[in-house]
Amino acid sequence: MSTRQGWWRRLALGTGALVAAVALSGCGTLATIGKLEDGAGAEAMKMWDRWIEGGGDIAVATTWERKVKPGLKVADVEEIMRNVMVERNMRDVGTLPLSKELEARSGKKEPVLTIYQFCSPSIARRMADFSPHMAAYMPCRIALVERPDGLWLYTLNMDMMVKMGRKLPSPLKEEAWSVREAVWDMMERASKGEF
Repeated sequence: MSTRQGWWRRLALGTGALVAAVALSGCGTLATIGKLEDGAGAEAMKMWDRWIEGGGDIAVATTWERKVKPGLKVADVEEIMRNVMVERNMRDVGTLPLSKELEARSGKKEPVLTIYQFCSPSIARRMADFSPHMAAYMPCRIALVERPDGLWLYTLNMDMMVKMGRKLPSPLKEEAWSVREAVWDMMERASKGEF
């Protein structure tokens, strides 16, 4: 059997197993699909594509990243994120200067690795009341990571929260969207140096 024939055989077997699984769980699947936000399937496919592009790295599929414009300093990025935080009525709920901690332990210079945490406490409370599991995604975090080609920003893909899950009731949906927009704005402006 050629490699191509083996690949098609594995695909056929895998597809058959998938069809069988969907058929066996169809009622639950269909009931759940009816509870999802409009466009949830399209958002799931975007994540699927990123998962494939990332070679199966789930972190690639579930995050946003932005390369910081060359010449911007860590202090610039921090100032911009804090400006957006204030403009968007978010709170700074903690900073984890991990590279500085490692430097203090080893006495050696480390590439930047800092995690910034932001939150809207009242929205966080309502989101956790809606789904206690959402608390595991709180607070909103943005990581600043120094790589060989410069500084990068990483954060959770907030579209998963507002576009892929169960339909959020109003006004929670609008509030969740405002948090998503705040994080997006922080990433965009900080990466471009837009004070």
